[in-house]
Order: sequence, then structure tokens, then C-alpha cells
Amino acid sequence: IGMEWIKRFCLWIDAINSWVGRFVAWTTALVVAVVFVDVIMRYLFNTSYVFTQELEWHLFAFIFLIGAGYTLLKDGHVRVDIIYQKLSLKAQAWVNLVGVLFFLIPGCLMIIVTAMNFAQSSFAIMEGSPDPGGIPYRWVIKACIPAGFFLVLLQGISMGFKSLLTICDTPFPNEVEGNKK
Repeated sequence: IGMEWIKRFCLWIDAINSWVGRFVAWTTALVVAVVFVDVIMRYLFNTSYVFTQELEWHLFAFIFLIGAGYTLLKDGHVRVDIIYQKLSLKAQAWVNLVGVLFFLIPGCLMIIVTAMNFAQSSFAIMEGSPDPGGIPYRWVIKACIPAGFFLVLLQGISMGFKSLLTICDTPFPNEVEGNKK
């Protein structure tokens, strides 16, 4: 596999998660609107709807599940940087490559396989909310679990390839332009 192919593949994955990240960012505005309506209904009209409350946590789950790949792209996940930040770029690349190969990829694959069965079972019975007036298609949010981890897996592959490029002293286009994050 040529280095140029690897760079294009990484850029393709990054573009997917960038687009998904922008979409998820707009979804947060929807969460704010739903919570605002729920608060107004509760405090001004002394009423609340199960559908609205469930929609809040469904949207919240969607944001975190589907936005996780974008967060990895922007290096926004929590990590202990006490040692990592003091390492050279090449040493950081080795840490990232080992982490991707031995932890991120196997972990994502395990969750995707497990969650696919979980989502398929939910879809097969057209699972909905057990509460009257709740969201009728609970399987949709359950399908976000494997989808979100697939996006993290893709971004992890991109991260692994970028680390390999750094180890091989081949600069990645975004790093050359000074847009690492």
C-alpha cells in the first residue's frame, strides 16, 4: 500500500467524521430546544410528557455515540497526558499506534458485534418505550451504538495510519498545513 493511498484514505475518514461532527453539533441545538420546551411545560403548565423526556435522553445518547468519532478526530477524548505530552512526536505516534492496534480496534469490534445483536433484536420486535406515550421506536437509538463505534473504529484506523506515517517520517497533509487539530 502506497503512502499516498494511506493519506487519501485518512483524509476520507476524517472528512466523514468532520461532516458527522457538524451534524451532531446542530443536534445539540435540538436538545436545547426540547429541554426548553420540557421546562416550560413543567413549570408554566404543570405538565410533562414521557415522549419529551425520552427524546431528551435519546438525543443526548445520539450526540455522544455518533459524535465520538469526531471527538477522536479532534483529539478531544480524555487521556492522562502527564507522560504522553513530554514524549517526542515519534514516541507519541508509537503510543497511539499501539493503543489503536491493541485497545481501540479490538474494543470497538467487540462492542460493534455485541451491539449489532442488541440492535437487531430490538428491531425484530419493533421495540418501543414501555411507558404510555413514549418513543415508539427504541431500536433507533440502540442502532446508534454500533454506528457510533463504527465511526470511532474508522477514526481509530485513520489515527493508526497517521501514527504510522509519523513513525515513517512522512508528514500528513493536515500537519503540514499546521491544522493538526
